[in-house]
Amino acid sequence: MPYWRLSSFYFFYFAFLGAWVPFWNLYLERQLAFTAEQIGTITAVMMCSRILGPYLWGWLADVLNKRSTVIRWGAFTAALSFVMIFVSDDFYWLLAVIFLYSFFWNAILSQFEVVTLSHLQHDSALYSRIRLWGSIGFILAVAGLGLLFDTLSLAILPEILLVLLVTIWLASLTVAEKERHEAIDGAGASLPEKQCSKPFIQQLCRRPVIVFMLISFLMQLSHGPYYTFFTIYLEQLHYSHAMIGALWALGVVAEVLLFIIIHHLIRYMELRALLFLTLLLTAIRWFILGTVADSFALLLLAQILHAASFASFHSVSMEFIHRSFDASNHGQGQASYSAISYGAGGALGAWLSGWLWYKGAEFLFLLSAAAVVLALLLMVFYRQRDLRH
Repeated sequence: MPYWRLSSFYFFYFAFLGAWVPFWNLYLERQLAFTAEQIGTITAVMMCSRILGPYLWGWLADVLNKRSTVIRWGAFTAALSFVMIFVSDDFYWLLAVIFLYSFFWNAILSQFEVVTLSHLQHDSALYSRIRLWGSIGFILAVAGLGLLFDTLSLAILPEILLVLLVTIWLASLTVAEKERHEAIDGAGASLPEKQCSKPFIQQLCRRPVIVFMLISFLMQLSHGPYYTFFTIYLEQLHYSHAMIGALWALGVVAEVLLFIIIHHLIRYMELRALLFLTLLLTAIRWFILGTVADSFALLLLAQILHAASFASFHSVSMEFIHRSFDASNHGQGQASYSAISYGAGGALGAWLSGWLWYKGAEFLFLLSAAAVVLALLLMVFYRQRDLRH
């Protein structure tokens, strides 16, 4: 099992996100003098590409039966597309380039997850040890660049991002999907890969699933101000780039620590209760950022609560999708979840954040808290029995 080759891909992939997520929008504001509306629109366009992208690339990988080839071409064309940002700083040019780059970017991670699991086979417990290197890459990138940008200009960010995209492509060249072997049962008989199940649309349209998708939509919509303007907000509060990087890194450290133990919580707690607690803590996080972010101690608490708003919610979501869809429909279930939550919810949250930024970050984060409270009310009102397992 190519442990280090798999781990290196995750390391560079999330190191790129550690450079992009905290600093890209700050670069747009400081270096290119883009307005909040323009920044929100660019972020929303990236999120929109996640609505159809995963379906298309997943379908292509299945049809070609060459998942590694799709990953490599996705990484290569993402890097090649990104080069075009050096051509012009015009808003509409950059909007088109970012859409094109993110369209190819969406070909990478979900398909690489399949490649990783093909190598792990029955030893899936190793996944967390491999995926951990992604979090390490994010932490090192965000903390290191925070220190770097306190002494050097943000103008070098595009070059750094391009280098990281190239390293992702190089890492993708080192790993190929392991050949699948037909599964056999204890008596030596072949097991069919797909068993009879209800049609996907029938499973998707059940009320508990619909309500959960609405909750997921509201949850990711609430993250719009955080992923779009959190760094700019912290700058307004006079935090240094090094401190901003450290605060982003703190959130990821909290996320990693919860990922290590979350399977125990899922095993011993009702899923519905864990989801309720996750939403409640997320609402508290956004309320803190909307009211008392100038308090450093409470800001630290808000970042620690990233463990709830991301790690806990992601884990609960994966478990809910796993329980709600038959094995033959898991892929479509995951794609629907990603498109509705991170795609539609994330895009609308980013776009609204840009257009409402003039009202202030405090107002936006209070709206985020209200969106999560609405998700809580939906959950309580419909009392999803399917979450009580």
